[in-house]
Amino acid sequence: MKKFDNSVCLVTGGSSGIGRGVAIEFAKEGAFVVITDIQENPKIGKYHDTDLSTTTLEEIKNIGGKGIFIKTDLSNDNDIKNLVEKIKTDFEKLDILVNNAGIHIPGSIEDLSIQDWDLVTGVNIRGIFVLSKNCIELLKTSDRGRIIHIASVHAFGGGNGPAYASSKAGIINLTKDMSLSLGQYGITVNAICPGYIETPIQDYLKPEEIESFKETLSIKRLGKPKDIANAALFLASEESEWITGTSIVVDGGGIAAI
Repeated sequence: MKKFDNSVCLVTGGSSGIGRGVAIEFAKEGAFVVITDIQENPKIGKYHDTDLSTTTLEEIKNIGGKGIFIKTDLSNDNDIKNLVEKIKTDFEKLDILVNNAGIHIPGSIEDLSIQDWDLVTGVNIRGIFVLSKNCIELLKTSDRGRIIHIASVHAFGGGNGPAYASSKAGIINLTKDMSLSLGQYGITVNAICPGYIETPIQDYLKPEEIESFKETLSIKRLGKPKDIANAALFLASEESEWITGTSIVVDGGGIAAI
């Protein structure tokens, strides 16, 4: 028997990058994975994931796993309601919610438009709040409800744009607040803070910037989606039942000196 047999796991932003890796690893462990994103085809990056030819769902089926894709825009409240209603109708429960979907638009406080601020924060933190709120009743039906937010090491400092860093910092506080409210139902709420992970979101960087950054890490390699997936598998497991309201940094030692 696999660790997450008979479990239903919802992964947002599951078509590409970290979400794709998380979805595939949960499927390997027996979960039925509900994949959501604004498109089903994976993003192709300049440096990473340059040659993907299959969707996340196809990869899951190739390994004998089970899943479904539901197109969802997390900035659209009706999309979120329809997603949750579909899960309620098809499964009558939800065991694991991985709030991974997020976007990044570069730009300083002077350069970033108000519209782009609203777009980034609308997906990165408002979307998490609205989806989590809508999923609570389904999570209550689980023997061990789990909510896992994907934040970022940028939550702990400035840089990378005012909207992105601020939204990720907000996720850390939202994690704490939600854990206080939902613990009475046996639902744990935790966050993972990735460092540099090899995904298309890094396209805005230059190759020399990537190489120089790698040299600052204690472990001299860049992160992979599976590194984040491994942390998510632990936080969703029975072994983590007394861990809630916390954030785990997974960054190869990148911010250890701060």
